[in-house]
Amino acid sequence: MPKRLMCVIAHPDDECFAFGGALALAADAGWETYVICLTDGQAATNRGVSNDGSDLGRMRRDEFARSCDVLGVAKHELLDYHDGKLETVPLIDAAKRLVERMRTWKPDVVLTFGLDGSLNVHADHTAVCAFTSAAFHWSARSKRFPELGLEPWVAQRLYHQSTDFTLPDREPQQPAPWTVELDVSSVKQRKYEAFEQHTSQLPVLDKVRPFWEKHGHRELYTLAAANDPQAAAITHSLIEGID
Repeated sequence: MPKRLMCVIAHPDDECFAFGGALALAADAGWETYVICLTDGQAATNRGVSNDGSDLGRMRRDEFARSCDVLGVAKHELLDYHDGKLETVPLIDAAKRLVERMRTWKPDVVLTFGLDGSLNVHADHTAVCAFTSAAFHWSARSKRFPELGLEPWVAQRLYHQSTDFTLPDREPQQPAPWTVELDVSSVKQRKYEAFEQHTSQLPVLDKVRPFWEKHGHRELYTLAAANDPQAAAITHSLIEGID
């Protein structure tokens, strides 16, 4: 069976802006990738040509699918949580849904945001980190959610996104020190093309373009958990060494 990487995000466009390099590189290496997005982005500031929230959600679902295609994502899914309100979702409920998907799809590596909320310090990103991190650990434990009727699954690594720069117009960000320096220069253009599929959000792309040009050649991640105890060390791959 091919090796598998699961990425859990909050909004359409997170998959390319935050994780596009990692997803494209994994696909190029022959890994299957699966992106789970918890909301359809109806609360976005940029509305495109939408008439209302429902219409915007429909547009962003289509944009998300096209972006995943560009990145070579094998499977993508968009759940039904409310954009901008993930911190109100009970952790156990969201984690259970993710555990079900982990035990069914059996990822070797899981990616998500860090608890800092990423560059825009978004509460939805922090919530997604909490849900995914809990699910990563609980997926492996037989006493958690036996009612799902699925065998426990032990993924090998959990990574949180990190950064070596912050945005000057945002409130203080406190990212975790990174342990992975991922060179994504070979897929930088593909990552950019994936973002271009989010036509309703192109004003965001224009705003962040200077940062993209300066920092877009690499992505940084923190190894948040692994199935073998180990000391922290700087590496340059998310998938190397997976049995």
